[in-house]
Amino acid sequence: MLSPNEDLMRDSETAWQRYQDVASNITLTDEQEQMLRALVAVSSFIGRVAESYPDSLMKDFFIGSGTEIKLPEADNYGDLISEALGGLNSEDEAKKCLRQLRHCWMAKLAAADMLQQISLRESLVHYSAFADAAISRSLDWLFQRFIDRHGKPLDSNAQLMPLLVIGMGKLGGRELNFSSDIDLIFTFPEQGETQGPGRNLEHGVFYKRLAQSLIGLLDETTAEGQVFRVDMRLRPFGQSGPLVASINALEHYYQEQGRDWERYAMVKARMIGAAEQYQQAFQQLIRPFVYRRYIDFGAIEALRKMKLLITQETRRQGVKNNIKLGAGGIREVEFIVQAHQLIRGGQEKSLQTRSVYKAMAELTKLDLVGQQAADQLLEDYEYLRVIEHRLQQMDDQQTQQLPTQEMDRARLCAMLDEPDWQSLQAKVDQCMARIHAEFQQVVGEESEEDEDEQGLQVLWQDMLDDDAAIEIIESEGVDEPQAMWTLIQNFRQESRRRSSGPRGRSALARLMPMMLRHAIQHQHPERLLERLLSIIKAVMSRTAYIELLAENPGAREQLCKLCMASPWISEQLARHPILLDELIDPQQLYSLPESKDYAAVLREYLVRIPEQDLETQMDALRQAKKALQLKIAAADISGVLELINVSDHLSALAEAIIAEVVGMAWQQMTQRHGKPEGTSIDNTGFAVLAYGKLGGQELGYGSDLDLVFVTDANYKGQTDGQRPIEVQQFYLRLAQRILHLFTTRTVAGILYDVDLRLRPSGQAGLLVTQVSSFARYLREDAWTWELQALVRARPVFGVPALRDTVMDIRRSVLSQPRDEQELRQSIVNMREKMREHLTQSNSKMFDLKQDPGGIADIEFITQYLVLRYANQHPELCKYSDNIRLLSEAQQLHLLSDVDAQNLINAFRIFRCESHSLALQGEQLLEQHNLDAERQAVLSCWNHLLVDH
Repeated sequence: MLSPNEDLMRDSETAWQRYQDVASNITLTDEQEQMLRALVAVSSFIGRVAESYPDSLMKDFFIGSGTEIKLPEADNYGDLISEALGGLNSEDEAKKCLRQLRHCWMAKLAAADMLQQISLRESLVHYSAFADAAISRSLDWLFQRFIDRHGKPLDSNAQLMPLLVIGMGKLGGRELNFSSDIDLIFTFPEQGETQGPGRNLEHGVFYKRLAQSLIGLLDETTAEGQVFRVDMRLRPFGQSGPLVASINALEHYYQEQGRDWERYAMVKARMIGAAEQYQQAFQQLIRPFVYRRYIDFGAIEALRKMKLLITQETRRQGVKNNIKLGAGGIREVEFIVQAHQLIRGGQEKSLQTRSVYKAMAELTKLDLVGQQAADQLLEDYEYLRVIEHRLQQMDDQQTQQLPTQEMDRARLCAMLDEPDWQSLQAKVDQCMARIHAEFQQVVGEESEEDEDEQGLQVLWQDMLDDDAAIEIIESEGVDEPQAMWTLIQNFRQESRRRSSGPRGRSALARLMPMMLRHAIQHQHPERLLERLLSIIKAVMSRTAYIELLAENPGAREQLCKLCMASPWISEQLARHPILLDELIDPQQLYSLPESKDYAAVLREYLVRIPEQDLETQMDALRQAKKALQLKIAAADISGVLELINVSDHLSALAEAIIAEVVGMAWQQMTQRHGKPEGTSIDNTGFAVLAYGKLGGQELGYGSDLDLVFVTDANYKGQTDGQRPIEVQQFYLRLAQRILHLFTTRTVAGILYDVDLRLRPSGQAGLLVTQVSSFARYLREDAWTWELQALVRARPVFGVPALRDTVMDIRRSVLSQPRDEQELRQSIVNMREKMREHLTQSNSKMFDLKQDPGGIADIEFITQYLVLRYANQHPELCKYSDNIRLLSEAQQLHLLSDVDAQNLINAFRIFRCESHSLALQGEQLLEQHNLDAERQAVLSCWNHLLVDH
């Protein structure tokens, strides 16, 4: 007997009075009225329904003059719904009708349930049967209307094809809650077009619109409320997937893309109201995915992870006393049963059932669960399920949370015939403790360490609402959670479209929470995550790389460290994933060769590649360059390499690559045409001069190469091969081949951009210049700016004799006497032109190279000093880098100690900042405090070049 206390009766007096006001024509016996009054006292839902639909609800509410609730047979719901929908002409009318039917029948079922006139199992059957009927009969009603409008969807045998609805979760197992949402998946038999008098539709479009209308009939919140909340997130690809897919598409998805939690979900999958042929086809499709042919102990780990996600979610929401999701809750009983089903269901066909009750019975028969343990589990399970129903029957809310309000606690105690809350709470605690102990025995328990490792796993699932996901990210201290969630969503959708097989998906599922954790711990998490995801996207289909990162904490930490420090590095890794190999051994990553050893290191990369395999050689050389640059950048970022020495290593690497490229080009040319007289691979008669940053040994990460090619070969005669050509033509083609090897874009990119415009006569000149012509041009025809460039020139390839000859020419030209005023004016004019064309006028940013007081001014000052004083001090021609030239000028008293040290100090700082900008992918410096250095440079500039 339901006996609410006086407080509950008083609290519900207003609701009862509202019912009496609208139900004056309804006659009840005193006993019936007392019973209905008690029901309203404990259930606001029954009170609302009684007030809204007094005639519909109270018609045949009781059987005869007693208090037994009159219910239809579970099998009759379909006919009752079809009868009610039969005469309706619009979807709005159908929505209103369905909601009224739902509320009235659910109120009667709640009453019978609370009065213990039906058992728990009977109530589950009724709730599920009504849901089945609402879905199938609403669909029947809609389907005919769609056929009239769009034509018939026919299969290859000209048979009418239905929209097939798959019920998941408790609906699929026919164990639906009182106030539950329904998890559905829609599918259809075959692709094609509808056949009818009007405009035909593709089947995919037809069924999508039909499914949308069905969801609207059931899920849309109208003035009358909802029939069911419809959840479509269990469909293939989750929220990002198509609403409706063909049977073939479903089969392909579960074969190629299905994940562990989907196996778990599919244990209860059931087609609703479909013909037997479709039921069988679906079961044949899904059975191999759900049930492995072998004993599948891997299912335990998958279930443990799923339980961990649920635990995290309940903790995130701050919920306690959740009888479904908490430790020892309803979900753990389901996990215990389904763990056994997934492990052994492939071999034991009797375990392939959707019902918890049937599965438990089979487990005892197979002696997998003891009879006593099974009986106790089911008893505890049913107790919690009864409480779950009572909680939901109070106000028709989907909740499994024990109440905290005194009045709701009193209602629950009255519904369960408990004397007080302490008694009820004690029973619940004991029940959940027993379940959790059994759960630990079967599935195992996650440790705090597991939880830390998988802490953000929930964000990688595609069943999380946006608000919940954003809340999780925000709780981690992220300032821009929406931006980060958008990155995760987009990447997740991309990863689902690019299948990498079960092994790859498993590795990615392990890796992503770790990467999210790394990103969240960074000062700019969304920025780091974007860089990391660009790399993971590039290697997504290469399972070995994903496993490397998932299994190797050192490699993972190095990747995050490098990406944090530099978008340039992350861009290189995304473009050339093979560089990830360098991350495997952090100690090796930071171990740089000596500058003199780069040539030998390059040879190790190329030694196994046949000389005739040019394409592979070119790729290998590019990969070697990028790998070694990555090592330099890593050492730079970590502080292993001082910033001022970065250029030394980058320059040494470039010189080694130049030598390798010239050697490759020489081999190709001589194989085809032979060699000029008196030359060999060790004495090619060919030299490469580096100008600009490489010439000054100041190369940066993204620098191009300013090169000039010279030869001391005698142009008379021909090469000595089977297809001889003139010697001049040979060297011209050699230069073209070198340029090709440098700049051709392969899958590994280009080697270097090469600029040859500093050769004699610029772009109009020959690609290769004879030494005598080179000397004559510099002495007789070179402009002042070309002489300035010569200050930073040095040979980087060629035999010692030819290098010495070139350096003698350089020394001779730089040492020529010059008119001081004319030189000064030429240099000032050239600098003004550069500022006019290259300076970016932005007062808030500093262009380290071109802005006044920057690197270019220091370079021009150095060049002026060399060109002005080298005829008196030949030692100024010894070096090509700015720092040693400025130091030499200081020693010669051409600069004061203060000016020299100011220039050297500023140059070093600017170069270090320039390296940092390159690693950040930036060109201009923001928020700097370099005004003192800039002013010192400008002061020296004015003193030397302007104030005269």
